Amino acid sequence: MLASASDEEFDNRYKFQANRKASFKLTVRQHADGRTIVYGVHCYSSEYKGEHWRDVRGGELLTSENASEISCAIHRVAAELEARMMDGRWSRGYWPQLAHECTADLPAVEL
Repeated sequence: MLASASDEEFDNRYKFQANRKASFKLTVRQHADGRTIVYGVHCYSSEYKGEHWRDVRGGELLTSENASEISCAIHRVAAELEARMMDGRWSRGYWPQLAHECTADLPAVEL
């Protein structure tokens, strides 16, 4: 794994007591040949009757030729996932924050 950022939210004081849980994760992985995958996952679960569980996933594959675009891809994937969220209650603000954290987690390179 090259870089990652994650966060979670729940509707009680302690996670193990929560009826609603949401998790957010952005990950960057790179193969030895330079191909890079940037992907994100949002999982939502609810114990309330009539509420549905859901997963929202998305990502991009970068070739070794455009691997320098990793930070841009992180922000594109985060923006896409936020746009695809069903409601704003559990999503607004998380994805841009995670995109910045994931970008900051990338290894340093000499310029």
